[in-house]
Amino acid sequence: MSETVFDVAIVGYGPAGATLANLLGQYGLSTVVIEKDAEIYALPRAIHFDGEVMRVLETAGLRAAVEAISRAGLTGMHFNNAQGETLLIRGGTNARGPHGCATNHYFHQPELEFVLRQGVQRFECVQVHTQHEVTAIEENDDCVRLVVQNLQTNSSSIVQARYVVGCDGARSLVRKVLGTKMQDLGLHQPWLVFDVLLKTDVPSLPDHTVQHCDPERPMTYCNVTGKRRRWEIMLLPGDDPAELVKPESLWKLVKPWVQPDQADIERAVIYTFHSIIAQGWRRDRLLLAGDAAHQTPPFLGQGMCAGIRDAANLAWKLDAVLHGRASDDLLNTYESERSPHVHAFIDLAVRLGDIIQTTDPQAAQERDAKFKAGQPTIFEFPAPRLGPGVWLGEAAPVGQIFPQPELADGRLLDQAIGLHFAVIGTKEVLAQVSEATRQRWQRHSVAMLAATDPQILNWLQTHKVSAVLVRPDRYIAGVACSAAELDEISQCLPHVAEPVH
Repeated sequence: MSETVFDVAIVGYGPAGATLANLLGQYGLSTVVIEKDAEIYALPRAIHFDGEVMRVLETAGLRAAVEAISRAGLTGMHFNNAQGETLLIRGGTNARGPHGCATNHYFHQPELEFVLRQGVQRFECVQVHTQHEVTAIEENDDCVRLVVQNLQTNSSSIVQARYVVGCDGARSLVRKVLGTKMQDLGLHQPWLVFDVLLKTDVPSLPDHTVQHCDPERPMTYCNVTGKRRRWEIMLLPGDDPAELVKPESLWKLVKPWVQPDQADIERAVIYTFHSIIAQGWRRDRLLLAGDAAHQTPPFLGQGMCAGIRDAANLAWKLDAVLHGRASDDLLNTYESERSPHVHAFIDLAVRLGDIIQTTDPQAAQERDAKFKAGQPTIFEFPAPRLGPGVWLGEAAPVGQIFPQPELADGRLLDQAIGLHFAVIGTKEVLAQVSEATRQRWQRHSVAMLAATDPQILNWLQTHKVSAVLVRPDRYIAGVACSAAELDEISQCLPHVAEPVH
């Protein structure tokens, strides 16, 4: 491995690393993935992703395979008090939400990881080395040298790459080398995560997720996929963790919903839910993604989602830099855009956690009165905007993700616009842009789509614009009311640099 200088080395082959490998493979970038474990971890971990993540997986060419191992969560999430009265409902949507799919999906992580890894095998430019561990990292001016130990033979070799992305989890070696400090956002609460496989139908179990906001024992119930069900149970003062994970204790905790003769225990483990974010996701040729960069409480099901969004943001920027269409400075916009976005989701998860984790009876009564128990409010949290980066505009929808309608020819929008930037607008505005803009679009392989589809025309009319510039990760780089404004927002396309190769 020491002779080749790869474009990108990915350390860690979980969902974020595997998604990034798929996206980089589509761009034709030479990529090496280094993973210390021999096989996919076989037990449940993450169980939820949202419509935006399905859209990223669709961009990676894996939507059909992912749909085959997941289910759409159309009935939402219910926040119930101790009396079973519903306080809030986080709504679901039908199979054609704003991303061209349902807004929530449930899955078994080993199955998703298998699909992602099968997807990587499509690309000759991507090499994967499992049972290999990075033991040292040396930064040079033109590349990074990784000392990699083969855990089967106990031999070491050198891997060289122009950029290294640490998708190596909460104990990230790449982060340690970066010297990145973590900002603590205040939540450190132990919870018991209890997964079962039903042996028979249990009609009393709801199809939707339930947050049991009971001050005596806050819990979460999730219908995962097939026969899989999960309970997350908050630890209280005086609990003995070693006793709590014993089968007799587990069955007592979930006795109101399921009995030992109805299900088999698959896993019971205690996690501490954290809310932390790295302060420094990049230094020169080293970058962080996924849990190495941030950890999100599970109350929104956004932990894995954040890592996959990292991959989508980073992939097109690495492509632009490594194929000579952008300066290396483009990579500085990765953290500036993603960190505030992740921060917004963590803040919301913490606020929802405060609702769920209330253990003071008086505070719970006040909460129930505030939310008018029995008269639930249905809510969907608004998509956060990106932080400062590759976009121009003072207000939303700029910096937010562009919707994906089905076009008149039956294709979804992303199939029509491809993997690079796209400009979508009225024929008149597209025809009137300057020659310099057209040349800029050509250098960046910008797809042009005339807005003839009724749904797209309606979007433009609703936002009182004539054109929109959409990034490869489907976020809006700018909107324009005229050809002159379209010329202006096209200036945010990355600066063309001398080729790296």
